[in-house]
Amino acid sequence: MTGMRRGEVLGLRWADIDLEAARLSVRNAVVTVSYAILEASPKSHQARVVDLDPETVALLREHRARQQAERDLWGSDYRDGDLVVAKENGEPLHPQSFSQAFDRIVAKADLRRIRLHDLRHTHATIAIKAGVPVKVISERLGHESPAFTLRQYAHVVPGMQAEAAVQVAELVGSAQALDR
Repeated sequence: MTGMRRGEVLGLRWADIDLEAARLSVRNAVVTVSYAILEASPKSHQARVVDLDPETVALLREHRARQQAERDLWGSDYRDGDLVVAKENGEPLHPQSFSQAFDRIVAKADLRRIRLHDLRHTHATIAIKAGVPVKVISERLGHESPAFTLRQYAHVVPGMQAEAAVQVAELVGSAQALDR
């Protein structure tokens, strides 16, 4: 529901989330070098703010409660990095493990196989089809510019041309009717 990259999700800290304001700040990302987990800045090298919908906020609250229960069970052995997505003991989750877990969930749900990154593309495509301004989509995704977003998702726009033509014609027709 955010369009975040895998590494950004894994680098997200609770301190980066304001559940009351329903928004999060993408400030960190987890990357791997020779399979070692490292923290880095987001791909665009700039922090960004992403607003959240009420259902996502509710799910984050539930997740935080479950994570607190895990923290309590582990006690002093819990490795508290304030990570939203972590192993049961608080350790960072390896990006490859995260992708593999996603693949298992998709297979278990008997869904058509998609990659984790496809969720990001789906978010952008749905937003474009919903009429969200491209500048807003670009900001949510952390793209360098709206032009980059349009280049990446140009395949979505042609199908929207017919709908736009009908909408413009309806507006012009209703304006002409008012002039009469």
